[in-house]
Amino acid sequence: MSVVTWTIAPEPVDSPAAAALWRAYYTEVSDRWYLLHEGHRTDPAELEREIAARAGAELSPPTGQLILAWYDGSPVGTAGVRLLDAERAELTRVFLRQEMRGRGGAALLVTAAEDTARALGARRMILDTRSDLVEARALYARLGYTETAPHNDDPYAEHWFGKSLV
Repeated sequence: MSVVTWTIAPEPVDSPAAAALWRAYYTEVSDRWYLLHEGHRTDPAELEREIAARAGAELSPPTGQLILAWYDGSPVGTAGVRLLDAERAELTRVFLRQEMRGRGGAALLVTAAEDTARALGARRMILDTRSDLVEARALYARLGYTETAPHNDDPYAEHWFGKSLV
């Protein structure tokens, strides 16, 4: 019997695996928002514009990093880290393909992102999320993140979290 394990590793934001996961992530979170608020999925033209406009350059060294989760040799998830200033890093693009959820991969990704933020010199990790992303909010709370006052004015952010990395 073979054992399938997770592999968590840095990945260039423009790699084919990263691009495919970014498309899956953005499609899911955009569709969830539109279905909840307007009763339809994201317009395909809007989806293509937003995916192209948010290529993720801020998640590249030396001040950021995209991390991918691989399971049985297939790319299945992402987490991004970007330094905001000398003390804080932002956690973003935390995503696992739906069929991989509940297997521990999200916690591995967030832990790897925290280690990356520490290596970049950050002492605190912050993030924002939406109310409808209840699974994400539960994950962050389980991993020691606490709700904070807003730290940005993102129109889609409804909850802000932070965690000390020291």
